[in-house]
Amino acid sequence: MASGRIGFVSLGCPKALVDSERIITQLRAEGYEIAPQYEGADLVVVNTCGFIEDAVTESLDAIGEAMAENGKVIVTGCLGARADDVRKAYPGVLAVTGPHATEAVMKAVHEHLPAEHDPFMDLVPPQGIKLTPRHYAYLKISEGCNHRCSFCIIPSFRGDLVSRPVGDVLQEAENLVKAGVRELLVISQDTSAYGVDTKYQTGFWNGKPVKTRITELARELGQLGVWNRLHYVYPYPHVDELIPLMEQGLILPYLDVPFQHASTRILKAMKRPGDVDKVLQRIHNWRSVIPELVIRSTFIVGFPGETEDDFDRLLEFIAEAELDRVGAFAYSPVEGAAANALPNQVAEEVKAERLARFMELQEQVSAERLQLRIGDEVQVIVDSVGDGHVYARSYAEAPDVDGYVVIPDDATLNPGDVCDVRITGAGMHDLAGERL
Repeated sequence: MASGRIGFVSLGCPKALVDSERIITQLRAEGYEIAPQYEGADLVVVNTCGFIEDAVTESLDAIGEAMAENGKVIVTGCLGARADDVRKAYPGVLAVTGPHATEAVMKAVHEHLPAEHDPFMDLVPPQGIKLTPRHYAYLKISEGCNHRCSFCIIPSFRGDLVSRPVGDVLQEAENLVKAGVRELLVISQDTSAYGVDTKYQTGFWNGKPVKTRITELARELGQLGVWNRLHYVYPYPHVDELIPLMEQGLILPYLDVPFQHASTRILKAMKRPGDVDKVLQRIHNWRSVIPELVIRSTFIVGFPGETEDDFDRLLEFIAEAELDRVGAFAYSPVEGAAANALPNQVAEEVKAERLARFMELQEQVSAERLQLRIGDEVQVIVDSVGDGHVYARSYAEAPDVDGYVVIPDDATLNPGDVCDVRITGAGMHDLAGERL
């Protein structure tokens, strides 16, 4: 007999998605069914985001919808760290927990919908329940962050850096690969800091010692025979050690590095490291070894105190760095962030105007970078098929945040299939290709 039916709403970043996967895995392990709709669910879990005010609004709206449609709601995730705000808006919620709180969520579920079975008799796949397509999965290697960026309140939700044991990470990765995953997306709040909290202690994997460190972890992941893509990589000096692993084909030549700005003065106000000249030199060095290296980054415009000179320096950096993929947003005050108290807040209309100028320049850079790929022959993995086209990704495109390699419909291709293509055209975000 099933223990009950749980509706689930998952919002926020891939790290929150992994938290959702873990909760759903435990729910299924204990015999609970996952309801696809509010109707028929015995209660609903809403995993929230609270990074910026738009995300807070989205999360509160999702809680409100779940309350209206079902009435029995457990709230978890980053916004759950602001439990008073959640309960003030929706006093009828059953329970509120913070992020990465599987045990607390399960305790609330047990209280309001007790299990009616022996959990030791239930079977779930070794890789757990995944919310991503079968052919790729996020692999979270740590929780929390040791940085105290003035615009960010995530450490107040998720705490300081806590690295997972390297053996546990590699075992999860192996389970995923055995289940058919062809691409592992390595994530955390600060991926390159993996192991700092443990002083890079030595763990064990398949009977051999492995340091709890991103270089050694990436090398071992490279032995699993699938794509390994690194996200949220802060540009510490040891990141240079990853470039030879790309040369060897152990990890994809793709780096997601959140630079955030290029003005030394603004980076200091953000409490971010940043010697822009050194960053440009390192990018040049990386590409001298791996010319096909793709770099993705994120930036904030309109940060408090940002002048036209600061913004011009950011535009100069974008033109010089020639980053392949970039996301940007106008600075948004977040409750509890230190940056809220900084002087010389930038007017909203100025933020919007600068964001538009920034994205116009970056779109030109991205389009020029895509044009350089015409004629390349690359391996792609198929994400979806429809509308007479196959939507695939190469090493240069991460799911959800980057574009596609679009090829004509092919009846022999299905999601998760891998094939070789020649790039035949480039647009603003996507590439056109033909199957070889």
